[in-house]
Amino acid sequence: QVQLVESGGGLVQAGGSLRLACAASGRTFSMYTMGWFRQVPGKEREFVAGIRWTGDSTYAADSVKGRFTISRDNAKNTVYLQMNSLKSEDTAVYYCARSQRGTKVVLPTMTYEYDYWGQGTQVTVSS
Repeated sequence: QVQLVESGGGLVQAGGSLRLACAASGRTFSMYTMGWFRQVPGKEREFVAGIRWTGDSTYAADSVKGRFTISRDNAKNTVYLQMNSLKSEDTAVYYCARSQRGTKVVLPTMTYEYDYWGQGTQVTVSS
């Protein structure tokens, strides 16, 4: 059974930074694409960023490109989301997820392409 546990959320002022972490159980973490999504009440969960299992390919949504960076440490079974220049519209519950899909050119961005999810961590950006 795969378990994903997010941490690092909290309250931050606009313009500030946070670093989210997602720790995964299981010995095969390094074989999978990992992604971050976010969701606000009443809206669908949306893709934020993804990283291929090798770490050599990443992709971020236009809304966070240039501000958020995804990375991974396969030795620690952990994927990170560095969030800089935070805006009030970044306020959401952030989820990490695992996917069996992903190539060097194309990474999965849809929720149905991910098979395991964490419980989420709240990020609140005050203006």
